[in-house]
Amino acid sequence: MNTTTTSDTAVSADPLVLYGQTFHSRLLLGTSRYPSPAVLEAAVKRSRPAMLTASLRRQGSQAAETGAGFWDMLRRLDVPVLPNTAGCLSIQEAVTTAQMAREVFDTPWIKLELIGDDYTLQPDTLNLVEAASILIKDGFQVLPYCTEDLVLCQRLVDVGCQAVMPWAAPIGTGRGPVNPYALQTLRERLTVPMIVDAGLGRPSHACQVMEWGFDGVLLNTAVALSQDPVAMAGAFADATHAGRAAWHAGAMAEQQSAQPSTPVLGTPFWHHDGP
Repeated sequence: MNTTTTSDTAVSADPLVLYGQTFHSRLLLGTSRYPSPAVLEAAVKRSRPAMLTASLRRQGSQAAETGAGFWDMLRRLDVPVLPNTAGCLSIQEAVTTAQMAREVFDTPWIKLELIGDDYTLQPDTLNLVEAASILIKDGFQVLPYCTEDLVLCQRLVDVGCQAVMPWAAPIGTGRGPVNPYALQTLRERLTVPMIVDAGLGRPSHACQVMEWGFDGVLLNTAVALSQDPVAMAGAFADATHAGRAAWHAGAMAEQQSAQPSTPVLGTPFWHHDGP
């Protein structure tokens, strides 16, 4: 029996490509703060993400996330793991953490997080480019977590980042895109893949940024802290796909005044004389 769906066919025809590698999904999912590893596992199976992010430094906020069983579960899910440098406050700390993660996870992929402000968890925009440059020269495939600043993102591309991950809002706020103009300008100006990372709280937020032409979304808190993480993971997966399809379809231009959905010519038919 052929179980391939229309959605599966559409995704395979329009895959996410990062550093030359093809991914079947445009949703990336975090692995922390879930009620239990079992809920995380079910959420992953429901949403079928392209990657799972995991941190050497912050993983383990709950007892169930600290043991070998958690890592065994990640391997069992057979989804590529994207290690991150969450919690790093200096270039050297980020580089060292990335190198440790490469050994632990046996992958050159790294989500580069270099925090400049503990309150907002805003990326250190002054040192992020240098950290990315060091890691790229060391053979890493760097996905940098950054703000929506156009110049910063361009500099990251200039040093070799083949994709960038701008935030929609501060991590964990769930506010959705707080600066639509900057995000849309960023999408218009840069041609590299861009994944919106942090600040999305609802599936409609994911759909919106995908409609703007972004290439993917990365979520954690919005799913893990929802009342039903498994259902919410599925909703985000569906919204991400819908937004991408809408971007391909091309939305109608906005109008300043009402336009009839059924255009008419001349007078109504009942005003016409004769046959």
